[in-house]
This record gives sequence, C-alpha cells and structure tokens, in this order.
Amino acid sequence: MSMLADLVEVVIGVDTHKDTHTAALLDARTGGVLARATVSTDPDGYAELVALAEQHSGLRAWALEGSGGYGAGLARHLADAGELVVELDRPVRPARRAGAKSDPIDAERAARDALARTRLAQPKTGPERAALQMRVTARRAAVQASADAQRQLHAMVITAPEVVRARFRGQSTRVMLTTATRLRPTHSADVEVFTSLTVLRDLARRVRFLETEAAEHEKAIRSIVRSWRPDLLQLTGVGPIVAATVLTAWSHPGRCRNDAAFAMLAGVAPIPASSGKTVRYRLNRSGDRQLNRALHTITLTRLQRDERTRAYADRRRAQGKTDREIKRCLKRYIARDLYRRLENPSPTT
Repeated sequence: MSMLADLVEVVIGVDTHKDTHTAALLDARTGGVLARATVSTDPDGYAELVALAEQHSGLRAWALEGSGGYGAGLARHLADAGELVVELDRPVRPARRAGAKSDPIDAERAARDALARTRLAQPKTGPERAALQMRVTARRAAVQASADAQRQLHAMVITAPEVVRARFRGQSTRVMLTTATRLRPTHSADVEVFTSLTVLRDLARRVRFLETEAAEHEKAIRSIVRSWRPDLLQLTGVGPIVAATVLTAWSHPGRCRNDAAFAMLAGVAPIPASSGKTVRYRLNRSGDRQLNRALHTITLTRLQRDERTRAYADRRRAQGKTDREIKRCLKRYIARDLYRRLENPSPTT
C-alpha cells in the first residue's frame, strides 16, 4: 500500500485546540517545512489556513489530530471544500528532544507522522452520524447521572434518622423513588429530619427528570436510525442504542478498508497469545470501547435468544473452548457481518 508521501506533494499538519489551530506545511518529497501559521477556530481562521495552503502548488493532504473533537469544525470546513483529510487517531509520540514542546512542533510532528503512514484513516462525517453522536453522548450522560443520584438516594436513606428511614425500609429502588417524590417536608420537624426529607425528595425528582431526558434522547435516536439504516434494527440483539453506537463508529462507507479494520476498531480482532504447544488468542483491550460494548451486547442477546448462536457455542464448548473464548469468536463474526451490511446496504434501506 502506498504511503501518503507517494500520493501528495504537500502535507499540512494541524495541532488542534479549543481557541486556536496551529498548522505546519511540509514538502512531501523533502520533508522541509514550507510555512507555519496559527489561526482562530472560526470560519475566518479556517479560510486563512486554506488560503495559506493554496499558495503552494501540487496535491495536498491535511493531517488532523482530534478531528472528532477540537478539530471537528476544521474537518467539516475542509470536507465541504473537497480537501483530502487524514485523521491521526493515535499519533506516534516520540521522545521530546531536551523537553521541547510547542504547538508548531506538534503540528510538524503530525504532518511527518501522516507522511509515514500506509493506512490512512478518514475523519467521521455525515449529518446523521453527528446527530446520533450528540444524542448518544447526551443520553449516556443522563443515564450515568441518574444512576449516581439513585446511589446517593440509597446512601442517604441509610444514614437518615429512623423516622425517615422507616418510610423506605424493605422497598425496591423504584418504589423508593415513588416514596421520595411524595415526601412533604414541614418546618415543624427536626432540622435533620426536614433536611433529609427535602434532599431525598429532590434526588428522586432529579432521577425522574434524568430518566425522562434519557427516554427522549432514545426516542430521537430510534427515529434517526430508522430513517438512516432501518435494516440494522431487524438484526437480533440490535436495538436503537446499539445501532446508533455502531453507526457513529463506522460513520460512512470506505472509512474502514475491510472487516478486519472494523474489527480492530471495535477491539474484537484476535490477539495471538500462543506459547509452546499452546495455540490460543486473547481478548483485545484496545479500540473503541463503546463499539466493543455494543458488540458484547449483541453477543449476549444472541446467546440467550438465537438458536444458531447457542448451537455454535455448544459445539465450540465441546471442542474445549472457554465461554470467554467463545464470546471473543462470536464478537469477531458479528463485526464481520455488521461491516458487510453497513458497506453494502440492502436495496430496501
């Protein structure tokens, strides 16, 4: 596979930050620095960078760090302009000479890193993917905050005065929430009792609010998935949240060059762990952990509900495979199937 240096004549490395972006233009043939610039993170700053690049003739490519974070605006601007953008998902961080560290140095390093790569990653793009990413992130935060509030509710009930604790004794979490939302603190009570009742009621209301918010996000996620890729929802174990997680990681056709690359992205590519006469593979701990979690959810669901998956597990278990190894194999197979479906949607999609 050709390196980026064989495809372009100029590479612009960009070190992205919240308020500024620093770029370094390198000659792909000699590696020499042609220009440097620091611009603001707004349309005028993006246009300034493009104008600087246009001062140097020849094919060019942009190497961005954080194209899904601080560099998202620039990546979107460059994509609209038809520029070639390379995403540096995990740039090599060489030892700093004498502790040298600056934005121009990092920008130059990004360009040199891109020049040496043979596998060029594309930034995530698409309005549907961006909308799903925001909804999934907001829902995840609401679910986590709700769980935190419920744990706080349990802890405070345990430490509350007996007159308050007695109201919740023997109740499940859902019943405790209902009881807490119906509390009516009065100032005539002891200050500790009054405060306990007030805080417990507020915590319960917070949980209800967060649950409603999470449900609204899930409803919006389901709508986007149904309009974009409804075929995914027909697969066993794939609900709206799992489908949205898969779609946000995959982004668009061609981003992952094959199913092996998609499996590596998901952290389900087998890692050799053989020694002596033992030949085995272990779980992959790298990759997109949210995507890995989505594949794990599909695997567990199919082991419970899908007859073919259960038959496969029984056959592999008879061959001496452990349950962990069987799940690893299943996740790899599921990644391959999902990749093929994503890259080649059915005509009805």
